[in-house]
Amino acid sequence: MGPIRELNARRLQMDHGIHFISGLPRSGSTLLAGILRQNPRFHAGMTSPVGSMYMALETAMSRRNETAVFIDDAQRRAVLKGLFANYYETIHPEKVVFDTNRAWRTKLPALVQLFPAARIICCVRHIGWIMDSIERLVRRNAFELSGMFGFEPGFTVYSRVNRLASSDGLVGYALDALREGFFGEDAARLILVEYQALTRAPPETLRHLYTMLGEPHFEHDFENVDYQANDFDLALGSRGLHTVRRRVEWQERQSVLPPGLFERFAGDMFWRVPGANIRDVPIIQFGG
Repeated sequence: MGPIRELNARRLQMDHGIHFISGLPRSGSTLLAGILRQNPRFHAGMTSPVGSMYMALETAMSRRNETAVFIDDAQRRAVLKGLFANYYETIHPEKVVFDTNRAWRTKLPALVQLFPAARIICCVRHIGWIMDSIERLVRRNAFELSGMFGFEPGFTVYSRVNRLASSDGLVGYALDALREGFFGEDAARLILVEYQALTRAPPETLRHLYTMLGEPHFEHDFENVDYQANDFDLALGSRGLHTVRRRVEWQERQSVLPPGLFERFAGDMFWRVPGANIRDVPIIQFGG
């Protein structure tokens, strides 16, 4: 098989062999990837560079580049689809790829055309507990400045949360992107997985997820999940950001946030509001 036919074969395989993990930060996306990668048929991990490369290609092929006049939509599609095929060409052909990036929800109109069989798995969680989780991480790394806050000193818990919650902040951007996908015309491609469901009832949650993805069931070991990205986390000044505990379990705790700050986000779980799910997005909830 020649190189062109090999590339076309890879592209065809990706049509039925790629899904996306997205959602809110500190809501279980790395944990989910750590669980899924136990399946020898799957490839999954933390945020990959494909998302940033995808957006760089979009910019390079936009009217900002004066030579973009020579690029038509068919070529744009081929280049963007080829990015996935080329990046994952070292993955065994039978593996289903789960590519992680919080930006994928903003690219739904394009993704559904590039990969008609793909689903976008969105890990979600109570926003107050997301803020609590990030604040705990900051306090555990008390002698490191975090890249999440531009390596700037002098923040308080209030200014940190405000920065995170802004529309261009780590949490605010992800929440806006989730809303965009949830209420958009391509919302049926989403699958929401709540953190409580993933940690309180992992076998049932994975069983539901496999069914929605049309994949044969696999017996996961929820006592021995292993995933970490120490070099990446250290460079960000956030040691432990992508470290997953071996045992998948729910842990009760009291929030480290001041009560008023935690309660500020009480109504932000919009996907749980009665009547809000106008697109019938499947949601995997604990007890649901």
